[in-house]
Amino acid sequence: MPLTFTVDLDQPTTPFPHYWEHCVGSCHAPLGLREDWRRQLSQCHEELGFRYVRFHGLLCDDMSVCTGADGLVYSFFNVDSVFDFLLSIGMKPFVELSFMPSALASGTQTIFHYRGNVTPPRDYRAWGELVRRLVLHLAGRYGIEEVRAWPFEVWNEPNLGGFWAGSQDEYFRLYRAAAEAVKSVDAEIRVGGPASAQNAWIPEMRAFCDREGLPLDFVTTHHYPTDAALVWETGMTGLMAQVPRGVLRTMTARARREAGRLPLYYTEWNCSSGRTPQQDESYLAAFAVKTIADNQGLVDGYSFWTFSDIFEEGGLPSQPFHGGFGLMTLHGVPKPAYRAFQLLRQAGERRLSVSAVPHPTAEVLATRSNGRIQALVTNHNVPLAPIAEERVTLVLAGLSGEATPHASMLRIDDGHANPKRRWQEMGSPEYPDAAAIDELLRASELNPEALAGRSVDGGIAFDLVVPPHGVAALEIEG
Repeated sequence: MPLTFTVDLDQPTTPFPHYWEHCVGSCHAPLGLREDWRRQLSQCHEELGFRYVRFHGLLCDDMSVCTGADGLVYSFFNVDSVFDFLLSIGMKPFVELSFMPSALASGTQTIFHYRGNVTPPRDYRAWGELVRRLVLHLAGRYGIEEVRAWPFEVWNEPNLGGFWAGSQDEYFRLYRAAAEAVKSVDAEIRVGGPASAQNAWIPEMRAFCDREGLPLDFVTTHHYPTDAALVWETGMTGLMAQVPRGVLRTMTARARREAGRLPLYYTEWNCSSGRTPQQDESYLAAFAVKTIADNQGLVDGYSFWTFSDIFEEGGLPSQPFHGGFGLMTLHGVPKPAYRAFQLLRQAGERRLSVSAVPHPTAEVLATRSNGRIQALVTNHNVPLAPIAEERVTLVLAGLSGEATPHASMLRIDDGHANPKRRWQEMGSPEYPDAAAIDELLRASELNPEALAGRSVDGGIAFDLVVPPHGVAALEIEG
């Protein structure tokens, strides 16, 4: 028997701000010097609407911002190249102040293939001076009004030993020096943290800043479903299977309470904190739509990690589909999740009321803008959990037959917008040539299908089938 979802067009609507478009993540700053990275980010900005980009390693040795053990030398040339490009395409940086230049570092502990130093500074005054000089330079180059629009976030995931070799108290000392340096340039430039993993340290961060009279203009944290299950022996897919469906909503609601009235930015999220096959498949598309629908009203920005598989934390991979974080492959082929963000970009800014008997896997997000109606039907569950193809009837109550001249459907599922399957049919080439990449691009496309409605009492009904981990977008021009 079909599931019935009723969208009542006569009921009051609620705001649906596109909060997920505020920012998107990348790997580390030197990638911003690459032509292919820039090309892909430009496309994501144009087609998906992302306004800011955040990445690690702005202060790492390979950016050459601070060198020389005896008498420091500062250079912001590479920083300027990256930021100049962002502004040229209409984007802005969400500035993450990390990692520690070797010239300032107290130790040699590093993280990732690119060896970002994660130790505290030998001299916190020297760390503060680096931050001050950087912000002063940026204000001089881009203008104070422009830089006031850039959030400055101190470090990345200091609650994890891999990212911060110091204690919580030492992170707070790092934050103090950075925040005071930023504000010494201009009191209206925004600074925040703790940039924590697993929604951690928010109450502690607020209490510290309140107690010490330090600025905290916004709160940042990160989360992944795998944060809720830490039995690493199962692997990432096993971890994903252990957590409840919709767990990110629970995490976000708690962080919202803990942040109080401060703006709350999630500067990383995805379906997993490591590589998984699902990140190349329609699973992530359905997960992303559901998660964004769930977290509406709880956060001010929600930065997906990441826009591209041009990503060097473990070294640069060569295989196009390797379970990477990106919305696009190394070669710029949009994955299913990219297409989901494309559909979300087209969503209206008013959310419509949807009524239905609750279902364990199927949901509808309906929006309206300027007479255009979009309904995103998702069929999602965590890996290894029960899920089946669902027959769905979508009723638009209050819509007459004459008012539906254009109804179309766009699909993301195993048989639609699935370039990975086409790549596998090719024999999974590690280094596809230009012709193969063109084929993959075609396989990734969203292809509209005409959809006929039928009159029912009080409205128009549309019948569709949504496979497991699928997304179906019904679009109607009123």
